[in-house]
Amino acid sequence: MTSQRNIAVFLIALALIAPWFAYPVFLMKALCFALFACAFNLLLGYAGLMSFGHAMFFGMAGYFYGHVVKAWDLPPELGLLAGVAGAAALGLVTGALAIRRQGIYFAMITLAFAQMVYFFCVQAPFTGGEDGLQGIARKPLLGGLIPIKDDRVLYYVVLAIFLFGYVAIYRFIHSPFGQVLKAIRDNEQRAVSLGYEADRYKLLAFVLSAALAGLAGATKAMVMQFATLTDVSAAMSGEVVLMALVGGLGTIIGPVVGAFIIITMQNYLAATGEFVLVIQGVIFVVIVMAFRKGLVGELTDWWKSRRSAG
Repeated sequence: MTSQRNIAVFLIALALIAPWFAYPVFLMKALCFALFACAFNLLLGYAGLMSFGHAMFFGMAGYFYGHVVKAWDLPPELGLLAGVAGAAALGLVTGALAIRRQGIYFAMITLAFAQMVYFFCVQAPFTGGEDGLQGIARKPLLGGLIPIKDDRVLYYVVLAIFLFGYVAIYRFIHSPFGQVLKAIRDNEQRAVSLGYEADRYKLLAFVLSAALAGLAGATKAMVMQFATLTDVSAAMSGEVVLMALVGGLGTIIGPVVGAFIIITMQNYLAATGEFVLVIQGVIFVVIVMAFRKGLVGELTDWWKSRRSAG
């Protein structure tokens, strides 16, 4: 426990000084995707529900944020709330229908909903169509107390949002609710026989995951000042799966590591164009073949075996 606390303190200290040594916008983008990956991991890693359409929550939240802040000229706090509430509502509708099926059928229903949302965004006037929502202003937070036009100031706001979402997921996982989710993931029939309403727990997990993915999407729109079709595309849904798998499903820190690895690759390999997708594919194959539990999962198992041997 002491070593975990020391690692946590070190990581927080590193996060606090990071914008003075790295490009703040890159760090903020990575934090948004890290929260998105953690939200997805809550659903797949702990509830055992595979979603191929999680980008619809991430992307739609960005559109909600942009419309509230740009078209309605409201404060960014309300934009963030609109993004979270809109994603949660969409998650409730999607989850209520999807949880009636299991396995690949569940995944296909989420994919079908995501494709409907994508084509809706292409046609809907408030999304800007293929042009997206551009020029979303960075308005000050808390009635002008926190001016976020400066990238470093905004970085600390994004870091606080990420930590809020991360701690919320940690609390969910280590609560009685989280233990029931793990029981349903491991053996749903046994959980039902013990008196737990599996569908209700799965639906709640789905909505929570959608809401947190929405928080990540709305925050990204606040940082990047635009929302586009890319964020609701099927490719984005596949990307978050890759982030979670690379870092390690079912681990609390794994998706964060995976997100930073993938975003770093995209940032520094951008000059290669579409070739970056080939590199991501190769990494995905290597991770699946050699690191079945992801980088963090395998490292954790190695550390435990070393301590037990010592």
